[in-house]
Amino acid sequence: MSLNENEIERYLNLHSQLVQAIEGLTEDQLRWKPAPGKWSVTEVLSHLTDHHLIVSFRIREIISGSPAQLPGFRQDPWVEHSFANEADASGILAFYRSLLEYNSLLFRRLPAEYGDKTAINQKGDRVTLNGVIRAFIEHVQLHLGQIERIKRSHPSLQNSGSAN
Repeated sequence: MSLNENEIERYLNLHSQLVQAIEGLTEDQLRWKPAPGKWSVTEVLSHLTDHHLIVSFRIREIISGSPAQLPGFRQDPWVEHSFANEADASGILAFYRSLLEYNSLLFRRLPAEYGDKTAINQKGDRVTLNGVIRAFIEHVQLHLGQIERIKRSHPSLQNSGSAN
């Protein structure tokens, strides 16, 4: 496909970036919320995995040529009602990695012209397959920043100079 090998590797590297971001955190630190209504690190990981499921579906809708509008999802209710903060971060990340690997195998099978296939997203905008994948990678980068902000605000990590 028209994603090059470096972009596929960047996609696959998302798992190790997330693992590195939470390295050394205790379960209490992973589940700590900076304020009421804000997500914990574990909830961010759960959201990223939920988002990855939706993006994986969107990818398949695009490559199949489906005329259906690509779905969105209600992230806050998904996190809340799945009791995401009670989940195990390592289990979330294991599934996340599996989905990355599975999708990367698909990416490598697709002909280059599939990268330009389009669909209509939940906002009504026309998007390409390559654009959806690249936006997913950038979305994870935003949440890596959120994880860092949560770590910096945690009382037991504020004076350590590093959360790791």
